[in-house]
Amino acid sequence: MGYVFKLQKVLTMKENEKKQAVGEYNEAVQRFQEVAEKLYHFLKQKEQYEEIHKQKLQAGLPIQEIRHFQQFISNLERTIRHYQLLVMQAREQMQRKQIKLTELNIEVKKFEKMKEKYMQAVVDAERITENKWMDEISIQRFAHRGD
Repeated sequence: MGYVFKLQKVLTMKENEKKQAVGEYNEAVQRFQEVAEKLYHFLKQKEQYEEIHKQKLQAGLPIQEIRHFQQFISNLERTIRHYQLLVMQAREQMQRKQIKLTELNIEVKKFEKMKEKYMQAVVDAERITENKWMDEISIQRFAHRGD
């Protein structure tokens, strides 16, 4: 017989929400990685320029070039602070998406468990009905032999 889980539409809806949440989480992870890579790039760039500047200072530099370097480093530090903020925001968003995904995972598992229990109850009920029919058939056969 074709038994239908009564909450199948809800389960399907929750599964679709979960798929969407997975996509959003993956996008948030990607965004976090992109911003973190840019921050790393700027930090590495600052480190390299400071090392080059240190070497040039030992060899002797004109004051104008020192000022240009300080201005460049100042701008680079502003950019780094900006990207640090972006990284923090991207991490928070990624964590929010992960929490939402975890909650939806739990909901889907609850509905799947309910469906599993329902299907097991259907199988048990069919087995009980089948056993009753078999008992009835056996009783009728025995009754006909006795005549």
